Amino acid sequence: MSATLASHQHGKSRVRLGRVWREGNTHHMVEWTVFSMLESDMAHAFTGGSNADMTATDTQKNTVYYVAKQCSQRCTPEEYAIALAKHFVKTYPKVSKAKVRVEEQPWKRLQINGNAHDHGFAMTGTEVRTTSVSVDEKDTVEVTSGIQNFRVLKTTQSGYEGFLHDKYTVLPDSYDRILATAITCTWKYSGKVQDYNKAYEGAKAAIINKFYGPPNKGVFSPSVQYTLYQMALEILAKVPETESIFFNLPNLHFLPCTPVTSKFENDIYIATSEPHGDIEAVITRKDAMPHAKL
Repeated sequence: MSATLASHQHGKSRVRLGRVWREGNTHHMVEWTVFSMLESDMAHAFTGGSNADMTATDTQKNTVYYVAKQCSQRCTPEEYAIALAKHFVKTYPKVSKAKVRVEEQPWKRLQINGNAHDHGFAMTGTEVRTTSVSVDEKDTVEVTSGIQNFRVLKTTQSGYEGFLHDKYTVLPDSYDRILATAITCTWKYSGKVQDYNKAYEGAKAAIINKFYGPPNKGVFSPSVQYTLYQMALEILAKVPETESIFFNLPNLHFLPCTPVTSKFENDIYIATSEPHGDIEAVITRKDAMPHAKL
């Protein structure tokens, strides 16, 4: 039978890493989950059964910790991922491209009576900061960052009406509903970024501003689609280094409930996430290539 090995890669997934930087009495800590994947000249492993010159996945795991040790100064997940990917490409001649993904858990410095604790941290949210980096043998670096499982909710200023109604439709128009979702968003950078932390916080603030609106009055959302697009436009406006934005917004439903012997007064809801609607889109600057496929 005639066949061709069209493409191949190998890597290590879910390598969990804690890194502490001790600056006098003040400590800084991150928890990262690291994924590595190598594109390499290893077709012979698939077609001939030879493992010669293969960078084993266990070696990749060990390198995750080694490169973290070399990062003697505090760094962002993007900076760490770039360093790790470059190490793989420069160290192993068979490797033509290294791809690294890092997920950062939301540990935040603890505040006690308004004072920041020197070495105490608490996990205060659900959102995970993400980055995906690729480095090839020509030292071309591409960086995509993001946020996932960012759970947001507002109890009013949301509706859904005017959609197609046919014999299969039982959903009524809604003029006032709870809007909740678990946001996954990624954004691709167009070039060098001076401050990845600033860019991340800017993108997160853009999402928050367009989802909630002003604190005293909010902003009306006629659909998840419209709010998604407004959040993407705000990221492009506030974080000029970005060129392509991806969003996935699943509905977290709170369905009106009428308890026995009473009536619904916008107060009692059935909380459910299955089944749920799923809204996705990619928004780019003019002439920029989308970084994600739907």
